[in-house]
Parts: sequence; C-alpha cells; structure tokens
Amino acid sequence: MASLNADITESELVKACLEGNALAQQALYQKYAPVMYAICLRYCGSPDNAKDMLQESFIKLFESLKNFRFQGSFEGWTKRIAVTTCLDFIKKLKQEPYAEELENHTHLGVEATVFPALGMKDLLALLQTLPVGYRTVFNLYAIEGYNHGQIAELMGISENTSKTQLFKARRLLQLKLTEKG
Repeated sequence: MASLNADITESELVKACLEGNALAQQALYQKYAPVMYAICLRYCGSPDNAKDMLQESFIKLFESLKNFRFQGSFEGWTKRIAVTTCLDFIKKLKQEPYAEELENHTHLGVEATVFPALGMKDLLALLQTLPVGYRTVFNLYAIEGYNHGQIAELMGISENTSKTQLFKARRLLQLKLTEKG
C-alpha cells in the first residue's frame, strides 16, 4: 500500500497500521488526535501536559492495536485509552488527596440550564481552573458518563469521595459562573 485511498474504511486503516504501514499510522493519528487531545486537555488542564498525554496515548494505542477486536467503536476504544492514560498521569502527580468524604449531601449542584449558555471553549477554560481531583471526577461523571462506582474503581477512591469531588466541582463551577454573570 504505497498510498492510502481516501475511501479506506476504519477496519482497513487499522489493519494497515498493524502491517506497519507508516501512511496508515499517520492517517490514524490525524483522524483521532483532535478528539484525543480534547480529552487530554480536559483532564490535564495544561496544553503542555495534554500534548504529553496525547503522545503517551498514541504510544499505548499503537502498542495495543493488536488487541482491538473490531467489535464496537474504534473511536470509543481510542477515547478510553486517552482517559486511562490521563488518569494514570493524575495518579502519579498525587497533587491532591482524594480522602475527603461528604456525608448527607442531598444536592449535587449546578443546574443543567447554565451550561448551554457557555461555549465549549469557555466551558473548557472554566474546567481547567478546577483542582485536579474535582476536574477529574467531573470529567469522568458529567462528560464521559461513568457512574460513581466506576470512577471509584478507576481512581482508587471510595464512591463517597467521588460524590464529594463531584459535589465540590459543581459548587465551584456554580460559584465561578455566578462571578462571571
């Protein structure tokens, strides 16, 4: 395969990558880097760290490409690699303890109607101002769709700690939105 056909399917692209085709690897990178970078930026908070995590994510992706079974979404699989890579990075940083617990919380915060008024760029900038623990749980719960049990397992924290981090993230976002308004 000297050049790539513009109509190449996703599975053909993956198979070409597995065969070591550099053009296919470049095409795969160009196709998925923007979405993976956005994930990395949401979790890492800084463009430099996000770029590093994007690179790490692609290293993992290409190393484990042979394990992709062509069942389900390839894009979903790539996103999972980016999320996991960022979580590993955050765990290594250990910038903030996750040990706080919140008992008897009844309301988890920001009204859904606040966010539609924000542009994606504004929301991303606002999320980057959150402490790493808050931002990580918020991303996993509100954006990636994980439940607190899954978040607890991924991050090595309790479900109550996950709920606490989400509660505090939402409260802080609400405060910041009120200050802007």
